[in-house]
Amino acid sequence: MQEKITNGIHYVEYGNKEGKPILFLHGWGQNIEMMKPVGDGLQKDYRILIVDLPGFGKSEEPKTVWTLYDYVEELHKLMMALGVSHPILFGHSFGGKIALLYASKYPVSKLVVCGSPYRKEIKKISMKTKILKGLKKVPGLNALSNTAKKHIGSKDYRDASPRMREILVEHVNLDITEEVKKISCPTLIIWGTNDAAVPLECAYELEKYISDAGVVIYPEATHYAYLENLKKTINVVRVFIES
Repeated sequence: MQEKITNGIHYVEYGNKEGKPILFLHGWGQNIEMMKPVGDGLQKDYRILIVDLPGFGKSEEPKTVWTLYDYVEELHKLMMALGVSHPILFGHSFGGKIALLYASKYPVSKLVVCGSPYRKEIKKISMKTKILKGLKKVPGLNALSNTAKKHIGSKDYRDASPRMREILVEHVNLDITEEVKKISCPTLIIWGTNDAAVPLECAYELEKYISDAGVVIYPEATHYAYLENLKKTINVVRVFIES
């Protein structure tokens, strides 16, 4: 696995160099580690690219208050620098919203989104306790719960710089419904029935708005459904990519 920094964006690249490229985008306040379990499960057949989104992990904080459109542009520049013209995108929550915007503007081979908001959220992102409880219930993910303590929830908001707080407000208030309707690539939507951060109804709304989309629902799963059902997620994504 190679760690690299391009234009201030820290990322890891590993897996099958000849395989289809998958770009993983994590949620708000998180980092590469929260996407790596899925990447690890797909590395035999695919070229895995996982970024620390700007302002998180080891990536530089934006020098101005970015909108999600700015995140899309910087990620597109990264893809061009890596010679990737039609990536497969896998995004969770905040990263999923960025992935939706990216797919509405640039060519994407296939799109996977998990618990991804797209309209103005009713609740602010402060689900730390519920998320941590969910992670602790998942076999093999206890270590991730320690990472999550540092990167999820209201403490993260309090500890964030004034600029990142403003970016969070931009994100929460941004409605991308009209952009979502422009997505034409095959799209897989993964959601948990007990997602307390982004309601399940959003999954079915996304399915309605995107011309070629399907929903996979994990009963009793939380906002971290993709991790709580890790083996199933890996298998479902593999089938989806190759179909």
